[in-house]
Amino acid sequence: MSEQVLFELDGHVARVTIDRPAVLNAVAPETQARLCEIWDAIEADPRVRVVVLTGAGDRAFCVGADMSANAIEKTGLRFWADEPETGFGGLCLRTTLDVPVIARVNGYALGGGMEMVLGCDIVIASEHAKFGLTEPRVGRLPLGGGVAQLVRRLPHTQAMGLLLTGRRAGAAELQSMGLVNEVAPEAELDAVVDRWVEDVLACAPTSLRAIKQIVQRTSGMSAREAWAARLPALMAALDSQDSVEGVRAFQEKRPPEWPGR
Repeated sequence: MSEQVLFELDGHVARVTIDRPAVLNAVAPETQARLCEIWDAIEADPRVRVVVLTGAGDRAFCVGADMSANAIEKTGLRFWADEPETGFGGLCLRTTLDVPVIARVNGYALGGGMEMVLGCDIVIASEHAKFGLTEPRVGRLPLGGGVAQLVRRLPHTQAMGLLLTGRRAGAAELQSMGLVNEVAPEAELDAVVDRWVEDVLACAPTSLRAIKQIVQRTSGMSAREAWAARLPALMAALDSQDSVEGVRAFQEKRPPEWPGR
């Protein structure tokens, strides 16, 4: 099962790679289980300050659920019942992961693959990347978080234009809609992702955890209610060693060295 997904921690950067290039990184049940395990492990590891999620090879990020020969035996209702509460890939609907997640979209991000993109915070896409919630074209539904997330991320007509056609859209179009942060030539994709990683690491880890926790856990509140929420990561950040180091480094005109607590 572990061979389905590669996981490595390099310093404070976790890299998660769906490693099934022969099937365009489609997610089988055991792949999904492994992804859920990895996200749980990342949540529990204070060393992780940013995650890069991608797919192996140069053709696909992820094309969703593995629609292999025996998939027809599994009904849409069964697929839905088997979906984890955290959404497709254990990520799309996860609200407890407080570290930033960057999607490195190196090709097709279709169906559940696009749902995983919607679970990320920053999206960097290759020029040839294609996105789509294509489930209606095979008689299924994007219920791993796709419908719920897309209508909250885009204006109604743009979201419905994608949902009700199941069409594929290019990276430039998704950037114009606001779902992609930056589009990069294929040869420069890694360099662009690394630049975003460096920018994230330049910030205090406690501050970023607090920001993400506020965003994820107050989305249904009014702005006033969200401001008043005393969330754990927020309270920790306000009284952190990071907050002391940040001010000291600014006064001493040097880069901060974040304790991460």
